Amino acid sequence: MFGINGYELIVLAILAVAILGPERLPEYASQLARLVRELRRMASGAREQLREEVGPEIDDVDWRKLDPRQYDPRRIIKEALLDDVESAVRPAPRQGTSGHPVRSSAAAPAAAAPAAPVQTAPPPVQRLERLAAGESAPFDVEAT
Repeated sequence: MFGINGYELIVLAILAVAILGPERLPEYASQLARLVRELRRMASGAREQLREEVGPEIDDVDWRKLDPRQYDPRRIIKEALLDDVESAVRPAPRQGTSGHPVRSSAAAPAAAAPAAPVQTAPPPVQRLERLAAGESAPFDVEAT
């Protein structure tokens, strides 16, 4: 509860009794109880309004998966920016005369020749077919 453990709550209660005094403490306690009840009523009203507007699908949502605290923005940006760069910079293994990959020696300079960019073929394009005469076009019922 707000990062307060039991001992800190006891200290706060003792301070409240000392500061407010026994005369005004019941009045402030009842005001705090009314505030808590009102906040709970507002929260349940907002929850019910959301359920009415969104529908019963709101119960099926895994909210832990959508928690922004589980994402590390530095890692996400690094992966997004460096995925293509790493695959383009990493050269393909060289083949020796025996057909096995050749290992580079430790004495060779690290940047002897720049790596040529790797050419990748675009994904194949799916060929479109015409509908037969009188055939209706497919559509997604949930998308309309």
